[in-house]
Amino acid sequence: MTQLNASQEHPSEGAAAASAADHPSAQGIPSSGPVPLFAGMPLGEIAERSGLKRIDVLAWRDFDDPEAGGSELHAHRVIAAWSKAGLDVSMTTSSVPDGRRVVRRDGYRVIRRAGRYSVFPRSILSGAVGRIGTGDGVVEIWNGMPFFSPLWSRSPQITFLHHVHAEMWKMVLPRGLAELGHLLEHRIAPPCYRGSRIVTLSQSSKAEIVERLHLSPERITVTPPGVEPRFTPGGERSTTPLVVAVGRLVPVKRFPMLIDALVRLKAGHPDLRAVVAGEGYERPVLESLIRAHGAEEWIELPGFVDDDALLDLYRSAWVLASSSLREGWGMTVTEAGACCTPSVATRIGGHEDAVDDGKSGILVDRVDDMVAALDAVVRDEVLRRRLGVGALDHAGRLTWDATARGTLAALGGEALVRNV
Repeated sequence: MTQLNASQEHPSEGAAAASAADHPSAQGIPSSGPVPLFAGMPLGEIAERSGLKRIDVLAWRDFDDPEAGGSELHAHRVIAAWSKAGLDVSMTTSSVPDGRRVVRRDGYRVIRRAGRYSVFPRSILSGAVGRIGTGDGVVEIWNGMPFFSPLWSRSPQITFLHHVHAEMWKMVLPRGLAELGHLLEHRIAPPCYRGSRIVTLSQSSKAEIVERLHLSPERITVTPPGVEPRFTPGGERSTTPLVVAVGRLVPVKRFPMLIDALVRLKAGHPDLRAVVAGEGYERPVLESLIRAHGAEEWIELPGFVDDDALLDLYRSAWVLASSSLREGWGMTVTEAGACCTPSVATRIGGHEDAVDDGKSGILVDRVDDMVAALDAVVRDEVLRRRLGVGALDHAGRLTWDATARGTLAALGGEALVRNV
């Protein structure tokens, strides 16, 4: 998955090509934006009709970054598909420890031009003097800190914005810097993007962007992420209750909240086990919390797991749990769903689309609700099976081909307008 996924390996390629009816909007997952203009067209035809040949992408982190997550997976799958369709795509991003400055991955070029934070001013300066952003289209990935590409891009431009960071600033930065980040995201940057096409993953994230950043809903396109084709039902379910969570061990995932819920759940299910797969700087905190609860024997923190191990976890789990505070979608939810595993997840933007509440999983508002929902799913086999079937159906509507076409259609629409 996703790094949200616990794997550091690249995802397998080969999502089946989708027809117009394969687009999520045709199958009950809402989409919005300029996609109908290019409905049914393959990537190559979208590019040809809109005059797109060379595309520049700006991203904070590369897919090879140790802290890469769902945003990086999304970018990789989209631009790899574009490259396979014949587009010349270059990504400018920050450096990777012990990584080469320039690499080629799945057809596109990655230029690691600066450090984790210096990549922003250096890229803005390079854009202002015409060293980058001179292709037929520019894609900015706004992941907390913006590149302000609408101010310097000379080409048709779109911005991937998966979710608003909001409280995340306070979780990861000292008070003064957190306030500065919040000010930048909520007050300084939005006016610069009011004329830009924003591409986000879910209708609930779109609503949040409109509410918090005051961007126009008419300028926001929703294109859901895909699911890796390797995630399918199969294998063996655990013979005892197994709750699985997958994600980077960072504050925004709120794993302490999940551990609290699991400890309370254990009282009613003595044979309960739990696995929280992923790595991150909050590991010592979680290990200490698990020790404090005397839960070392039944709550496991295996770190990053490879693709095969992740697939086995999804297939053997009785339920996937996500306690995250912020998500653009929550790709672990639909990855597990593709393995016929239901989810219990927090009711936040992103999750509200990734989970079809009551049909593919259960959304919860508080830790008490999470305990009750997990208990219901673990205790009631009929409910668990029904939600699992719903999760499989929900995830089955999502392909990376549709995601790649939807995002390119958004950029193509901007190119057509610019060239009129």
